[in-house]
Amino acid sequence: MNIFFLGTGGGRVNLIIQRRHTGGFIIFSKSVNMYVDPGPGALVYSKKKNVDLRNIDALFVSHNHIDHTNDANVIIEGMTHFGVKKMGVLFGSKTVINGENGKCRSITKYHQSKLGRVIIGEPEQKQTIETKKGKYTITFTKTKHDETTGIGFVLETDGKKIGYTSDTEYFKGIGRQFEKVDLLIVNCLKPWDDRFPGHMTTNDVIKIANESKAKKVVLTHLGMRMLKAGPQKEANKIEKQTNVETIAAKDNIKIDI
Repeated sequence: MNIFFLGTGGGRVNLIIQRRHTGGFIIFSKSVNMYVDPGPGALVYSKKKNVDLRNIDALFVSHNHIDHTNDANVIIEGMTHFGVKKMGVLFGSKTVINGENGKCRSITKYHQSKLGRVIIGEPEQKQTIETKKGKYTITFTKTKHDETTGIGFVLETDGKKIGYTSDTEYFKGIGRQFEKVDLLIVNCLKPWDDRFPGHMTTNDVIKIANESKAKKVVLTHLGMRMLKAGPQKEANKIEKQTNVETIAAKDNIKIDI
């Protein structure tokens, strides 16, 4: 089992200048290959790295912001073998799938109709999916972000637990959602105490790592100030404070679980 990061950049400035890619990441395992938050460039970067999107079984889109949703419809085209086979599962926030308060949905009704299942995620809701390849369980987690229906997850598959915070600021109880996961992927936009509403800093990750007792932490969705500060330097601060192995992801890195 491994995680392949096709993009590790976050924030509005990075989205446009692409100092780090914004293609999201893929969880490859025996039971499920799940694409998570395919932002701008996901299709192109997948092609460059010889990732066959026809082998993707599930798509997770955490919230309705373009840096997480831009290439989602084209990923579905691949998952469904050019829209010919009705297959695959989409997990998404309420606004991603249905839209809300005048906001457009990011997954078109046409593309939703091509999938085997479409599941709107609500915090603490759990879904177990059985396929020909195996079985996996996903539990949706709460976020605190300006896209108020946004979600993260804990994925349990093949004897491992993987957590993903998505975009969120720190709040009381966030760490307990990811208790004792084997790998916790944290969207950490800012270094140390450089706070910005709806997002996390290095200092927040220290608290989450201590609360969750995660075995390993990976930082992604890195903003421009985080890149300037040195992501691995920030990761080292977290590791020193928590005694939890912490890695700052880079574009095109594979991390084994």
